[in-house]
Amino acid sequence: MLPRAFSPDDPMIVHHFHEHGWVLTDDLNQSEVLEVQKWVDEIAATFDEPGRILHHREMTDFGPKLARSENFVPVHSGLRDLLTRRLVTTASTLLGEPAVLYKEKINYKLVGGAGFSPHQDAPAYPFIDTHVSCMVAVDDATPENGCLEVVSSRHRQLLETDDRGCIVRSIVDELTWQHAPLRAGQTLWFHSLTPHRSGANRSDRDRRALYPTYNALSEGHLREKYYAEKLERFAAAERGERVVLSLIGDFEGRPVD
Repeated sequence: MLPRAFSPDDPMIVHHFHEHGWVLTDDLNQSEVLEVQKWVDEIAATFDEPGRILHHREMTDFGPKLARSENFVPVHSGLRDLLTRRLVTTASTLLGEPAVLYKEKINYKLVGGAGFSPHQDAPAYPFIDTHVSCMVAVDDATPENGCLEVVSSRHRQLLETDDRGCIVRSIVDELTWQHAPLRAGQTLWFHSLTPHRSGANRSDRDRRALYPTYNALSEGHLREKYYAEKLERFAAAERGERVVLSLIGDFEGRPVD
């Protein structure tokens, strides 16, 4: 279990982040949580539109379900304001320089939804060297519904990976994993080299989260370049036993036939 959350403007967040590779902040009050939940419902209800919002689905024991939506900032003003104005302030503080949005996604992890294998984010993010990600809990995240698990103070180097780009089993077994339960409205910031994973949603309630990633402005505005690269790689990828959500194979979900 993680210690208490910090206020986003607490100067101690930088020290905690650099020491542990993650930091937990309280960002949204109850009314804001309800508004963000409504916005996420709006994104989930949109139709697939080539070149706009990207939806990804998985097969669960309860049938096909939405697994992820991304590239929605251009078409949703509420989420755009949250991710590019409000949260970017904390991202800049943690990076030590102005930050810009690199990519954004909603991971749904609905009832029966699959988890993610142990990995570090850096191999999935081309074009950038300095970046930070966070998980904004849209619903309460618990061990039962597949909350994140993180490893503290192992964010100094890239660990050995397997052919999916995930951390090799021998190293995974040596790491000390902590569950990171979050209350809706809390945000877990983590370094691009912080090892993390999550289990399947084995509860009877859906669990959704926003995941924006920010890069240093000094590296440029690269969001459009990232999505162009992702679409190109996805178009060339062969169908496998798992749903492809990322530029590494960390997602454990089954494809929808």
